Amino acid sequence: MTDAEKHLWRRIRMQQMGVKFRRQHPAGNYILDFACIELKLAVELDGGQHAELKTHDHVRTLWLESQGWKVLRFWNNQVLQDIESVLTEINRKLSKL
Repeated sequence: MTDAEKHLWRRIRMQQMGVKFRRQHPAGNYILDFACIELKLAVELDGGQHAELKTHDHVRTLWLESQGWKVLRFWNNQVLQDIESVLTEINRKLSKL
């Protein structure tokens, strides 16, 4: 796991958000960083390399959405520098599901 993934995992594991998340969950040909299977919510963390992979990430997101997943994406630096806003956004999405 990256530092950002470790940081977020410490805050969402063991149902701290009221739902269970899994790490490295397979979905089709993809591996989701974090997944709440019950609500089909994927949380993906993107590092600097993802700026170059926008098309790939877009195709991935479209496929996941076509399978009923909702996808939240955050930059690694968001997680490392402002975890509270990331958690707020995840909570906001969870409350709508």
